[in-house]
Amino acid sequence: MKFSFIDSRQPSRRRVLRDAFTLALAASPVANLARAAEKNTEEVTFAAGPRPLVQYPQKRPLTLVTTRPPHLETPFSVFNEGAITPNDAFFVRYHLANFPTSIDPDSYRLTIKGLVDTPLSLSLGELKTLAEPVEVVAVNQCSGNSRGFSMPRVFGAQLGNGSMGNARWLGVSLKAVLEKAGVKAGAMQVTFRGLDKPVLPSTPEFIKALDISHAMDGEPMIAWSMNGTDLPFLNGYPIRLVVPGYFGTYWVKHLSEIEVVDRTYDGFFMAKGYRVPDNDCLCIAPGTTAANTQPISRLPVRSFITSVKHGDVLPLNQSLVLKGIAFDGGVGVNKVEVSIDGGATWRESTLGQDLGRFSFREWALPITFTRKGATQLMVRASNSAGETQPLQADWNPGGYRRHVVETRHVTVA
Repeated sequence: MKFSFIDSRQPSRRRVLRDAFTLALAASPVANLARAAEKNTEEVTFAAGPRPLVQYPQKRPLTLVTTRPPHLETPFSVFNEGAITPNDAFFVRYHLANFPTSIDPDSYRLTIKGLVDTPLSLSLGELKTLAEPVEVVAVNQCSGNSRGFSMPRVFGAQLGNGSMGNARWLGVSLKAVLEKAGVKAGAMQVTFRGLDKPVLPSTPEFIKALDISHAMDGEPMIAWSMNGTDLPFLNGYPIRLVVPGYFGTYWVKHLSEIEVVDRTYDGFFMAKGYRVPDNDCLCIAPGTTAANTQPISRLPVRSFITSVKHGDVLPLNQSLVLKGIAFDGGVGVNKVEVSIDGGATWRESTLGQDLGRFSFREWALPITFTRKGATQLMVRASNSAGETQPLQADWNPGGYRRHVVETRHVTVA
C-alpha cells in the first residue's frame, strides 16, 4: 500500500490529501511492530528493555514509545547533524488515540468564537492571506522529555531525550487572527482544540489555554509550514499552534477551534494535568505533595553533548571537538561550559550561529585528554537572565522540566 507523500509539483488538492487507510494501518500496533527495525543503536533502555525503531508515513525510523496513541522519539544522533531537526526525524506525540487519518484541505476550517465581535470560520486560503506571514525558529519539547531518568521513578511514559526538536515555523500571528475577530472586553484566556478526540466518553478532551495577554503579545502563531514545506501529517497538518518558548503541550496539532473566554479555563489538561509545584524551583522532595501547583509553561535552560555517547572510548593525547546543543524559553543562551573531568574544572565553549532566541544553539569545544581511564563529560548552559543548569536534578511527580547538567561516562585509552 503506497502512502501519498507530499509532492510540490502536483496541484494543491492532490499534494495534500492523505490516504486514510494507509495512515490508519500505519498507526496500528501490529503494523508498527512488524516494521520494527534492528535494535535501536541509541540503546534507549528502561524497564521494558531496548526500544525498537519503527517507520511511520513521512518519517524515517524513529524510537517507539507507544503505538496508541502514537508517541515516537527522535533518535538522539540526529541532534548532532545540525541545529534544525529534519521533518522526517521530528518526534511525534499525541494525547488521544482517536486522531484523524485523512484531512481535506479544501474543506478544512478554523473556527474562532466566544468573546469576539465577529465569529470566524476561516478556510486555509483565508488564513494564509489574513495578514503578513511570520516566521520563527523554535524548539518544541515535550513536557516529559527525559522523564525516564527521574529518580525516584515517576508515573508516565518513560521517555529518553528524544521528545524534542527544533524547526523553522511559518504561519500567521495568533494576535492577527484574534484582532480580525475582535476580542471583547472581559476576555481572560483563549482556548485551543485540535481534531484528535477521546476514544472513551470518560476521557477528557485535549484543550489547552493561554492567558489573553500571552495570546495577544505577538509570539504565539498558527503555523502551516515547517522547514519550508507543509507540516507533516503527524506533526499537525494542516495547521498547528506554535507557542515559542513554551513546552509542547500547548502546541495543539490539527488546530480546528479557538475560543476566547471570560474565565480561567478549568479543563483537565490545564487544571489537573501538566502541572508543577508552585514554588521557586517548581519541585518538591520525592514522596511529598505540593501545597499548590501551577500549569507548566516556559522551557528552562538546557544543554546536551551530541557528539559523544555513553560508553564511548576516546583517544589519549589527540585533539577532538566536542559538540552539542543548548536552548531555553526565549531569554537566549549566552554561555555553554564543558567539563571533561567530572566537574572539577570548566571551560567555555564557542557558540554557533544564532538562529533566534527560541532555537537550539549549537556549541563546540576542542579538547585533548592527557590521562587514561574513566572520566565524565559534563555540559551546562546559562542564559542572559543568569539562569544556569543545576548540578542536581529537581524532582516533581510528573517528571516534568528535566534540566539538570547532563553527564556522559566515557573511557580514555
